[in-house]
Amino acid sequence: MKFGACPAGVPAPPAPARVECGTLSVPLDRSRPDGPRLDIAVSRVRATGTPAERRGILLVNPGGPGGSGLPYAVTKRARLPERVRRAYDVIGFDPRGVGRSAPVDCGPMGGLFTAPGADPVPRDRAAERARDTGLRRLADDCARGAGAALPHLSTEATAEDMDAIRAALGEPRLGFLGVSYGSYLGAAYAARFPHRTGRMVLDSVVGPTDWYDFDLAQARALLRQRDTLFGWLAAHDGRFGLGSDAREVRSAYERVRAGLAARPVDGFGPAGFDRAVYRALGRTERWAPLGEALGAYLRDGSADGLRPAAPFDGPDSRNYEAANRVVKCADGPGPSPARVTADVRRLRRLDPLPVLTGIEASACAYWHHRPAHRTALGSPAAPPVLLVASAHDPVTPVEGARRLRHRLPGSRLVTLENDYSHGVFASRGDGCVDGTVGAYLADGVVPETDVRCEGAGLPAA
Repeated sequence: MKFGACPAGVPAPPAPARVECGTLSVPLDRSRPDGPRLDIAVSRVRATGTPAERRGILLVNPGGPGGSGLPYAVTKRARLPERVRRAYDVIGFDPRGVGRSAPVDCGPMGGLFTAPGADPVPRDRAAERARDTGLRRLADDCARGAGAALPHLSTEATAEDMDAIRAALGEPRLGFLGVSYGSYLGAAYAARFPHRTGRMVLDSVVGPTDWYDFDLAQARALLRQRDTLFGWLAAHDGRFGLGSDAREVRSAYERVRAGLAARPVDGFGPAGFDRAVYRALGRTERWAPLGEALGAYLRDGSADGLRPAAPFDGPDSRNYEAANRVVKCADGPGPSPARVTADVRRLRRLDPLPVLTGIEASACAYWHHRPAHRTALGSPAAPPVLLVASAHDPVTPVEGARRLRHRLPGSRLVTLENDYSHGVFASRGDGCVDGTVGAYLADGVVPETDVRCEGAGLPAA
């Protein structure tokens, strides 16, 4: 694999480090090595330490499915402990179907990008039928867009690509740092290539479960996190003016959503609102901007603070949303349409206004290719892995990390207690977490037991 200049969108790291990019040709279908091929886009920032300090390569993945990893070698590396930057060539890549690696296109995706779009929470049978029609159309659009590649844009196929990157770089083992979906990808690599697995950090762990079951667990955790958010906003009523107790704040929240459902603002309606809430619930630093945006809408009808910084229907977002569904539905059997309906009704019994944005695998109920098996995750033959979790992360609840640890004997779980955000290592600025993980990556120090670090708690207003 030859490296050269990187495409636009890949930032330059601070000197003396530099980033370089290349492509690696791999089979679309590894059972047909002489068949169609695709190019995997790869980036690299070399280790800055001495030869004696070097520990190999650290492949990184930012999550998704659907997240572009090409610039992540630069952006994540900038936040890694200095000893890790000195020890590893940090390698980024766009997984197959994503970014510059044969990006999948699902076209209109069953109306997903229609503005303002239907209310994503169906309240009667007519709305449920309309939702089912949209999911069926989404599956049809992805089948047309992906064509013969549809069954081959899976996590297992990407794990094979990861090993091809390792081999092309001449490394005996693959060091890996995966966040969110990246933890699922790393666990799939450890299952397929346990003896080629090096030091592996799985941060904000998805856990060993079907995607649809994971999506439902996340939806329930989001409801718990939203209640925490309402209480936090009420505790700072002087700033946000949404109410002095959680019930009053919820009432304000409901008024905003109902207002946008009745009269969308420049195409921004309840679907866009739920996406904004979904995004905010995952990181506590986004809570204050959300509270301010709710107040602004109630005061003057402005939805500007609720809109995403980048357009939801832009080319990068379209590819992300397409790859997300294609990968999830390629990783294992999906639910039945009847189960999707029953589960949404159960969520509405828990709360009449659930946040359903993250239940992407519901589209798998109508998928054109039904995988014969589930993605294997973890292996007792893999070396000890470090799992990292936030105690109250609503996007990847901590139970997933606890369950995956049982499939990786000898592994340890590092938990950031009293924390409510998604993404922990080299993200939350916690010295205990970063020190523990840094020592593991740089020196191979596996903690004797699980590690509990004390987080900063809920943010100040």
